[in-house]
Amino acid sequence: MASSGYLQAAMLLLAVQLLCLGAADADQETGTVIPAESRPCVDCHAFEFMQRALQDLKKTAFNLDARTETLVLRAERRALCDCMPTNSLR
Repeated sequence: MASSGYLQAAMLLLAVQLLCLGAADADQETGTVIPAESRPCVDCHAFEFMQRALQDLKKTAFNLDARTETLVLRAERRALCDCMPTNSLR
């Protein structure tokens, strides 16, 4: 009796999968097809992605350098504050 329950569950899962696959195929057919000659190749996409990633890394590195420099200047200023009056630093 339990095996018939498993069989019914398996059939239900199979039916759901077939419905999902049919819906996915229908979505793909409605789109427009771009000819291969006008599409950039995978390498071009990867190269563009890497260029953008490098630009983002450069911006981040520049921001970190600027922040580090600011923090170092603050630390130096605090060290000077120990031996000099604060109004003479401005």
